[in-house]
Amino acid sequence: MKYSYDKQSNILRIKIADKPFDYAEEMGNFVVHFDKENKPVYIEILNADQFIKETTSIIKPDNFSI
Repeated sequence: MKYSYDKQSNILRIKIADKPFDYAEEMGNFVVHFDKENKPVYIEILNADQFIKETTSIIKPDNFSI
């Protein structure tokens, strides 16, 4: 898995698999790219700074149990 952040566009990009994508679907602040087998291969998180801020305020290490 690889990720990158574009500060100018405020988009966090996450590459899940090294496969070409066939189509994409926008789901709120997410754009998910799928391969021909309908498996996600690439995700873009729009307004990433706000998403990260909200996520880190909800998810805290003491909330996890493995």
